[in-house]
Amino acid sequence: MKQNIKLFVVALLGGFISLIIYNQYVVQIQNEGKKQITTHFPVHTNNTKLIAAESSIDFTVAAERTVNAVVHVTNTSVGVQQDPIAQLFGKGFGREYKKVGTGSGVLISPDGYIITNNHVIDNATDLEIVLNDKKRYKAELIGADESSDIALLKIDADDLPYVTFGNSDITKIGEWVLAVGNPYNLTSTVTAGIISAKGRDLEGNGQIESYIQTDAAVNPGNSGGALVNTRGELIGINTAISSQTGSFIGYSFAVPSNIAKRVVEDLMENGIVKKAVLGVSIAFKDGIDGVYISEVSENTGASEAGLKAGDVIINVNNVAIHQFADLVGQLKAKRPGDLVTVKVDREGVTKTMNVKLAEIDDMITEAFGIQFGGLSDRHKNKLDIDYGLVIHKIKNIDLQKIGIKPGYVVLSINNIKIKNLSDVEKIKSKLDSDDDIYKLIVVNLAGERETFSRGW
Repeated sequence: MKQNIKLFVVALLGGFISLIIYNQYVVQIQNEGKKQITTHFPVHTNNTKLIAAESSIDFTVAAERTVNAVVHVTNTSVGVQQDPIAQLFGKGFGREYKKVGTGSGVLISPDGYIITNNHVIDNATDLEIVLNDKKRYKAELIGADESSDIALLKIDADDLPYVTFGNSDITKIGEWVLAVGNPYNLTSTVTAGIISAKGRDLEGNGQIESYIQTDAAVNPGNSGGALVNTRGELIGINTAISSQTGSFIGYSFAVPSNIAKRVVEDLMENGIVKKAVLGVSIAFKDGIDGVYISEVSENTGASEAGLKAGDVIINVNNVAIHQFADLVGQLKAKRPGDLVTVKVDREGVTKTMNVKLAEIDDMITEAFGIQFGGLSDRHKNKLDIDYGLVIHKIKNIDLQKIGIKPGYVVLSINNIKIKNLSDVEKIKSKLDSDDDIYKLIVVNLAGERETFSRGW
């Protein structure tokens, strides 16, 4: 009996030792093999950001929230076709004809306010809106701003679907977006893409300088339509395409929603858009990440806050400023009198200041030996012009010799229209010296237009 018990205990102990050896070596070898396979062929991630990104690529919600709020805009204008034969014999003044253009718009309120591009409704004598359900309405133009290419329309209707504004400042490169519009008269077309760049300055456009660039397909007729994120929030108004043919070939551009929102709020309240500026002159310098201040205007929020020539603006309201377009985008989304937090690099030391923005018509800037100032609407109406800057002082001897005087209004420099002080700064940054000015168009003290070309 005792012998049997000993045999049982020995067998049990042997089995236990075998189990330990199996777990210690065999299972470990198997697990190492599994680890090796897992390392080379990942099949799952615990990265919550990647999981969230993957699950968010669903465009159906954004499309459903947007498609019924994007409208078709028809612009009818009247033109005159001249008859050369009749004119030859002094008969007739030409034949009137109707010209029809189309585009898109976005409902931004349930009571019928619509945002679109200024170029969609420019020169219109009649505006018609067609909703996605085919209902038609006559539209009233509330106001338009050529510099931002934004216009505000109103139709007489209630309980309409509409899109809410998103924050274009927090959009990121690589983020999925949808472009919704009416290209080629195809109603309610949705295309998808990603944000491929921000703060884009299109060559030849000195106004926005802060477009959102996407690769979502946008074609003629999409202008004024919505650019939305995957939540269906409006982050831009589709405005332009980069194309040699007039059709989409890879990139499209949208006015950021923060700029568009500020413009329509001004149009609703005042009928005009007031331009806000820091009160500084800037210069373009190579190798600088930010915007270099070359001059600070006296008696402005910038001078009172302590900004100085030589400072490099690197951040405005917690948005990084890498280039002039970034700064323009922030200022266009603000109003005169607003306070902005500005961070500058001053000889390697970061300083933070609160700056009260000034109104551009109250500002004076100096360039080319000329001290420029803004024009009041009353002054423009008196001279029958809608753009230009007045000369306050002139130090440029060459220009004095040809008769340019204080009180003259400068309309263009080197064939570039001067609509605001930002235009002067942009031209200034591209010229190596004052001698590079080869053409000036001005309005003299008698209210007459004069053109001066190099050779004077």
